[in-house]
Amino acid sequence: MSIKHFIQSQINSNFKLEDELPFPTRIKHLAKNDIITKYHQIEQNAYFLLNGIVKISMIRNEEDERILEFFFPNSFFSSYTSFLTQEPSNVEIQALSDCEVEVIKQSDMQEAYKTSMLANELGRIVAEKYYIHKTNREKDFLTKSATERYQALVNYRPELVQQIPVHQIAKYLGIEAESLSRIRKTIF
Repeated sequence: MSIKHFIQSQINSNFKLEDELPFPTRIKHLAKNDIITKYHQIEQNAYFLLNGIVKISMIRNEEDERILEFFFPNSFFSSYTSFLTQEPSNVEIQALSDCEVEVIKQSDMQEAYKTSMLANELGRIVAEKYYIHKTNREKDFLTKSATERYQALVNYRPELVQQIPVHQIAKYLGIEAESLSRIRKTIF
């Protein structure tokens, strides 16, 4: 799937794959462990993941990594707050595998917003999906136990549980790896 496919399936079924996008894109290949966006860097791009796996994380207490999100193919990602505000990022984005992404420059997207209803719809849909996902994740942290959060992950994001190492899943769930091992033993 590409950005054009995403637009056709999620926004406008009349959009044809041969139609021009209201902004230029480019394909970029990333190697496993490449840092896509560094801490304190101003995010200049939005990315659409064509293949591979990406994580967004932040550091707490100088050494304690917390994983905010994992992205799989057919997902938009960026240091979204930095992308919108053009202020330094407080997160790092890293390729967890070899990846291929479609890149949209922030300045090109801003120009497209001025003249293109399609660009505005895309921006709105992506922002809505991001907001809903983040809100649900926050609610889960406030209302569910670690066991319930892990069970929900198994049920609703099996690709994550199957493809991400246990120690990284623990960081995503906000628990220690040993705690996750105990939870996994009680569930399976």
